[in-house]
Amino acid sequence: MNLPITVNQEELMDILLNIAPVRPIFIWGAPGIGKSALVEEFSISVGLECVSLLGSQLAPEDIIGIPKINGDTSVFMPPKMIARKEPYVLFLDELNACSQEVQKAFYSLIYERRIGEYHLPEGSIIIGAGNRAQDSAIVKTMSSALINRMFHVQLKPDVKNWLAWGYGHGIHPWITEYINQRPDHLFSEPPKTEEPFSTPRSWHMLSDALKEFGAGEKEVSAETIKMLAYGCISPSHAGMFAAFVKQVGNKYLLDSIIKGDERWPDAPSDRDVLYFLAQSFRARLIHDLPKQKSDINIENQYLTHRAKALIKELAKINYELAQMVVSADDGKLLPEWFMIEIIRDLPRLVVKGA
Repeated sequence: MNLPITVNQEELMDILLNIAPVRPIFIWGAPGIGKSALVEEFSISVGLECVSLLGSQLAPEDIIGIPKINGDTSVFMPPKMIARKEPYVLFLDELNACSQEVQKAFYSLIYERRIGEYHLPEGSIIIGAGNRAQDSAIVKTMSSALINRMFHVQLKPDVKNWLAWGYGHGIHPWITEYINQRPDHLFSEPPKTEEPFSTPRSWHMLSDALKEFGAGEKEVSAETIKMLAYGCISPSHAGMFAAFVKQVGNKYLLDSIIKGDERWPDAPSDRDVLYFLAQSFRARLIHDLPKQKSDINIENQYLTHRAKALIKELAKINYELAQMVVSADDGKLLPEWFMIEIIRDLPRLVVKGA
């Protein structure tokens, strides 16, 4: 399922607080964007224990229990994990990774809040979550009967919310600073090949690895930084993160270059740093320049003037990187009015990059 409307973390919490107490909710989203963590946070906020079941590892009897002879009849004894006396949040993670038989076992639990003769305590909340078919994860078709028993919402990664969370949860400062500069690197769609890819979870994992190696507190080799990054996040992001760390001692280098206090690094040994700065410069232009020239202000005017000069200087050092700054290979476009000025002032660069 891929819903036409998506919500960020803050919006999802509002939905959970208002709808989850009266209707079961299913959260759709790519792996690693924080679905489970948000349910845990929601449980804490409403003062209920969170009991998690992993759908991909369940058999029907894990839900409905096993029969027990009671005189001349038998009754099903629900599992201890589910059969509780106090209200709680039942989190059915990877619900759409269940077999059809397990999905059937959930019907009465989700719709009627009961298993056989056992009813969930009054005030209990049921939340499901799962990945989408396009996420290259283990998913099975969810029956229409099960879909129709829940309210559906799709979570999207949100940089502002994640950074606010990261500052409060001790994410390594190199990572928060990097994502501040490259917000488009927080999340990448799961690749078709078997390789790490960037998600809020994988950046958290890299943060833990950097802390364990004492990065930032003691000297850690560039090769170690690369090894840790390539083991957690998308290869293209890992290379740029390693370059960022290389120049982290002067983390405001791009600002200084834009102001004219510094120049593009041109030493062969700094080529990876130059690549990172060029990528960051492109991201800065896309973010800061207005879509319409009529909306330009004094600060934008200065950036526009400096940008053309800096692209020209960059072309003298590395023509391909200068082309990359003005290209649309990543699907993200510089403002049309700015590209018109580039075509007018630097026509050869644009024609070559086309």
